Amino acid sequence: MSENGVLVRVVNLKKHFPITGGLLARQVGAVKAVDGVSFEIKRGETLGLVGESGCGKSTAGRAILQLHKPTSGQVFFEDMELTRLSAEALRRLRPKMQMIFQDPYASLNPRHAVGKIVGEPMVIHGIMKGKELEERVAELLRLVGMNPAYIRRFPHEFSGGQRQRIGIARALALNPRFVVCDEPISALDVSIQAQVVNLLQDLQGQLGLTYLFIAHDLSMVKHISHRIAVMYLGKIMELCDKNALFNDPLHPYTQSLISAVPVPSPKVEKKRQRIILTGEVPSPARPPKGCVFSSRCPLVIDKCLEIVPEYRPVRPAHFVACHRVDSGT
Repeated sequence: MSENGVLVRVVNLKKHFPITGGLLARQVGAVKAVDGVSFEIKRGETLGLVGESGCGKSTAGRAILQLHKPTSGQVFFEDMELTRLSAEALRRLRPKMQMIFQDPYASLNPRHAVGKIVGEPMVIHGIMKGKELEERVAELLRLVGMNPAYIRRFPHEFSGGQRQRIGIARALALNPRFVVCDEPISALDVSIQAQVVNLLQDLQGQLGLTYLFIAHDLSMVKHISHRIAVMYLGKIMELCDKNALFNDPLHPYTQSLISAVPVPSPKVEKKRQRIILTGEVPSPARPPKGCVFSSRCPLVIDKCLEIVPEYRPVRPAHFVACHRVDSGT
């Protein structure tokens, strides 16, 4: 059992993709998709990971599961260091760590019936077959709110929301303890998104699951998460309890994101001040020298342009990477 009930611990994780050029295809640079990320996820907890498109959040999720081999850093799962495991040891551990993919249209094999899609993980790992497998698939479909009679239908016969439920059933087939939800609702209609999020919450309560929930919709992340990490250009800017993040965001980037989230009350909305960022997000192949947010930050000072801010606790369980935020403020 991990200390303090921590299931997943990520330490200074980096994933850089090489850029090659010239006749000999030598490496001439690197895309720093994930650049020194650290956090912990407790058992039964949902950690939300938010940020703009291209900030590296999906790459971080895949690197944690070793679907992308990290460039450096450590990932601990139940005190096992995943980056040091052999391919066979990692394969044996796979049932405990699963992923729900972003696009339910692309992540399901159109040539396979639902029964084969959901049952395939159990066949690959040699867990069950025949009648027992069919009963387990029917049980999984019921668990995600689908009719077991759909077992012989094909993905094209279902709506986007139903396809995502099939994807969730497949992810749960091996009784995982940790699930990376990689933008599981972004490809769905708004009316269906809440249903899928509520399903994920119900399943977490029933099965004791631990989630890393990756998304760019802050209001949906607030609904499902216990804590939220805000990511920008491969680095985490702020991480804390969801209420602390929404009620008192400390990092200028978080403040701009929160200011863009609509509030149901017209009176409150009228008084709120939007923080609109100028400029474009820099390329992860050429990030700014000091703080990665310095080129767009409304509070930038000279120190920000030269020195990378330390990612540190400024309040209990509240981490920020910003020179302008003082401890205890």
